[in-house]
Formats: sequence, C-alpha cells, structure tokens
Amino acid sequence: MIDHSIRIGVVGISGKWSSECLVDAVEEKTGYRLLIDMAEVSASLSDGGVYFRGIDLTGLDAVIVKKVDEVYARPLLDRIELLRFLEASGVPVFSKPDIIFGLINRLSCSITLRAGGIPLPDTVITEDLDAAAQAVRDFGRAVLKPLFSTKARGMTVIQSDEPDWRDRLADFAKANGMIYIQKMVDIPGRDLGVAFLGGKYLATYARVGNKDSWNTTIHSGGHYEPVEPSDKILEIAHRAQGLYDLDFTCVDVAETADGPRVFEVSAFGGFRGLHDAHGIDAAAMYTDHVLASLHNSTKRAG
Repeated sequence: MIDHSIRIGVVGISGKWSSECLVDAVEEKTGYRLLIDMAEVSASLSDGGVYFRGIDLTGLDAVIVKKVDEVYARPLLDRIELLRFLEASGVPVFSKPDIIFGLINRLSCSITLRAGGIPLPDTVITEDLDAAAQAVRDFGRAVLKPLFSTKARGMTVIQSDEPDWRDRLADFAKANGMIYIQKMVDIPGRDLGVAFLGGKYLATYARVGNKDSWNTTIHSGGHYEPVEPSDKILEIAHRAQGLYDLDFTCVDVAETADGPRVFEVSAFGGFRGLHDAHGIDAAAMYTDHVLASLHNSTKRAG
C-alpha cells in the first residue's frame, strides 16, 4: 500500500544506480519522488530554510542519504554540515550526519575502530616523511591511502625494494599531507562486505578481484559473489558497526592468515553487492526501515 502522507527525499547522484534504486523504492512506497543533489542545496541561517530547486527541505518528513558526492573530498564535509543543519530543523536524516562525518575520514574511522578493539591491518599515520619511510621499510609492501577516498581512488602500492619508492612516498606526502600507510595484507583474491540494516545482519558478499589489479573493487574490474562468513567474521563485523548507529552500512573485512581484519565501516553501504551476489533489494528494505522508524516515532509522540 502506498503511503501518500509521507514525503521522503533521497540525497544522491542523478543517474547513479544505487541513488536511482533508492529514489525508485521511496516513490513506489510513498508516491513521492525527490532526488537531492547536494551541490544544488543552500541553507539560510536567517530563516532556517534548506533549499533545493525551490523546495524547502525542512518541510520533508525525512531524508535518506545515499551519496553526498561522486568522490570523497573537501566539499563532502561541507555538504554534510548542511545536512546537519537540516536535521537540526527537525527533519530525521538516515543515517545521522554526525555519524557520517566521523566515517568519511579514513583516519577518524580507523582510530574509532582501533579504540573499540577491532582488529585492523598494521597501520602508521604520520606527517613525518622519515617516520613514513621507516614504516614502509618495516612493512616491506604497503598501501598509501588518502584520508578521503572510495573504491581505491588515489591509493598507491609501494615496496621498499623499488628504486624510486622514496620519491613516490614524497610525492604522496606532498599531495596529501597526512600519510596513511597500511601494511599490504595477503588476501585470497577477495575481501568481504558484511551488510547491516538497523544494526541487524543482512548478508555478506565478496568483492572478487581482477587478476590484473592489486585491489578487488568493481572500479578495477572486480565482481561480486555470495559468501557465508564464519562466526568470527560476523562477530567482528557486528562489533565494528556497533561502534556507530548507522541505519545501513557494510563493514569491509579482509580474510588474512592472522584472522579477519577490518578495513573500514562504510558511511553509506553498498546496494550493488547485495543485489548482484544475493538478489537482495536493499533499497526497498532500507525504505521499509525508514518508514517503520517514522511510524514508530509518530506513535511514541502520540
């Protein structure tokens, strides 16, 4: 049954598969369609309005955040601040902007996970080039990761036995400032996305890499396969996502000889992996979750 009484906006990118799936699901269940590009949003601190193409978003019943920008970069932080302002006006935002803010920065995410006792690959973070060089020597083979990136964009594999590795390290430091250095872990040609909705486990998919690429992302030619994870992987992933209060997320886990290691908790989660590996319509399930949350809030308020 369509609930025409509720208006939910979706923050996403026009033409992108996951954004379109989510706005389609919302329209199917509410009869209302609004895909919000944050590049076109303005906030008025004078009248309290948040505007997109002439629509005051403070009049919506909720907003679901699927994609704030094409890539993780500085504008993403500013756009999340606008969402925080929208939430402060009384519009429920799924997931909460403050939580998203703490996840899109790789350093912030890693520190929260480490403080929460979640096993990570060996990692060194520094602005000191000499300390970074020592970390590369200690690791032998390492991945240099920008603090703001997705799908391995901007990441560089570096080995201490390469003749130009110091120059490459210096170039990365010049471009990024803070140097995030992670030991390259041996994985069985795949890593895992363990998905949760409202804190409850949904399913796990594997990103299986293209043999021509060091990483497993679809961006680099990988593909998705279904996985039944071990109890240990599920336990670690559940604890990792439990450090946050996300409405929908995937925990990226690597299977290593030393046991599971978590790369990150996703601020937005992956619909495509669940769809291709398991046939799960995550967009519809997420929409149902939001509608149930809104109805429960109305009951409590009544």
